Amino acid sequence: MSEALINLIATSIAAVVSAFKGLLVPIIFFSLLALLMRRKKALGDLRRALPEIHLNVKLMLFDAMFIVPMIIILGTFLSELVRDNGLSLLSLDTWSELPGWLTILIAIAIADFVGYWRHRLEHTWVLWPAHAVHHSDTQMTWIAVQRFHPINRFTTFVIDNLALFLLGVPPFAIVANGLVRHYYGAFIHADLPWTYGPLGRIFVSPAMHRWHHATDPRAFDTNFATVFSLWDQMFGTCRVPGPCDVPTGVTDNMKQSLRGQLIYPFTKKAYPQIFGKSEAATEAPAPEQNDVSAGARRLEQ
Repeated sequence: MSEALINLIATSIAAVVSAFKGLLVPIIFFSLLALLMRRKKALGDLRRALPEIHLNVKLMLFDAMFIVPMIIILGTFLSELVRDNGLSLLSLDTWSELPGWLTILIAIAIADFVGYWRHRLEHTWVLWPAHAVHHSDTQMTWIAVQRFHPINRFTTFVIDNLALFLLGVPPFAIVANGLVRHYYGAFIHADLPWTYGPLGRIFVSPAMHRWHHATDPRAFDTNFATVFSLWDQMFGTCRVPGPCDVPTGVTDNMKQSLRGQLIYPFTKKAYPQIFGKSEAATEAPAPEQNDVSAGARRLEQ
């Protein structure tokens, strides 16, 4: 067995261990938060969400075993490509003149701005079939942040981080940006009614992001940012009428299984714009999903 393969396997095992360790604190935090907010209803909410949580964990494990090692390799390649070819627009010396906290804040703001436009691209027919996997969680909880198709993982990583590489952002700020956006992303996926009040004009709230996942046609193509709601307000895509109390999910007829979600972007039914709606409708949704399927497919609006 070659050394490269051994290293890849070791990286995969380490990623799986790290993924489970990374779940420990969020599980405790969000469980206590659910008990505080929902009290006796928390257990019933958990019971209803268990099938979706189970699928999210499967996707997380698949991601940790097969995708994370490739992303690490890709990230190293891209950073070295930019550095070795003098493609950085700003030098590390330029960034070193700023306080560390300000560098991190700027990195988060840049990545969130780029991520806003990348997210809008994911809602076009080209990337929607992969991104639809993330939207398919019908009982959205904080762990929905783990439900991403590998294609979506790669596009997110490449687009968001390449912008930081090209701007010469220091490695510590890139790592900090990844951690903040990941864990804050988990927070805004939590089933919380918070709109943040006046602060909602600066930061994305759980209610704001839940509207992004809502099946209400009025919420389609809104609320694309992850951290700062400023971008949605600036470009006219912000909509937070209040706490979101409508169902979440999509009309795309993908199976709620690991295999079904992974192969969906490679099927004809995922591209009705090319193959026609008849192909997209060949697999009827489950009866309990008909109410969602009637009007939630974002690309048909």
